Amino acid sequence: MIRFEHVGKRYGGRFEALANIDFSIRRGEMVFLTGHSGAGKSSLLRLLMRLERPSRGRILVAGHDIDRLHSSQIPFYRRQIGVVFQNHQLLFDRDVFANVALPLQIQGVEPHEAARRVRAALDKVGLLHREKALPIELSGGEQQRIGIARAVVNKPALLLADEPTGNLDPQLSADIMRLFEDFNRIGTTIMIASHDLALIARLHHRVLRLREGRLIGDENSVEEMS
Repeated sequence: MIRFEHVGKRYGGRFEALANIDFSIRRGEMVFLTGHSGAGKSSLLRLLMRLERPSRGRILVAGHDIDRLHSSQIPFYRRQIGVVFQNHQLLFDRDVFANVALPLQIQGVEPHEAARRVRAALDKVGLLHREKALPIELSGGEQQRIGIARAVVNKPALLLADEPTGNLDPQLSADIMRLFEDFNRIGTTIMIASHDLALIARLHHRVLRLREGRLIGDENSVEEMS
């Protein structure tokens, strides 16, 4: 599903955010990406989303070199990826239903079909009953669930999350991770950037560890990396 081949990313010709990153992720796998602040986690995700391009190396997604995508192909490529952010990035002047429906509106999905898919996504995250609420009326955990519903409403093959539990308490963080595992069980490939090693260790999924832009660990558990 994903293959990084000796990928490097340099900013301004001097700062090397990523160096010689080499790994692959199978379709349907759930993987954590961890490391200290500034280790390169967000840079790696931005490369996968094709928001930035590598300075060297190749990134293959479903067998395609995404650096070779024509500019006209990039929007379609991004629509195949669900993205969950730490700060939710919800539109606070729109209700929950409208926030989740936004990706479908951009694609031009027929309103009746869009409504069906929005309510199915909200049901999966346990917030169908809040579809008319404004984001400001929701707790932090509920806002993150809405962010996840919006990310999966397109039924993406790949789901990326950048510190999705960074602002949540341990119980809410565990609840959010269980949601990701639920989507993974139905075949979604998931990569989650997180610095919460204790939470990651309890979940027993594969872990990629970065340090100063280099991949220093690729293990099946945090315990094996220590």
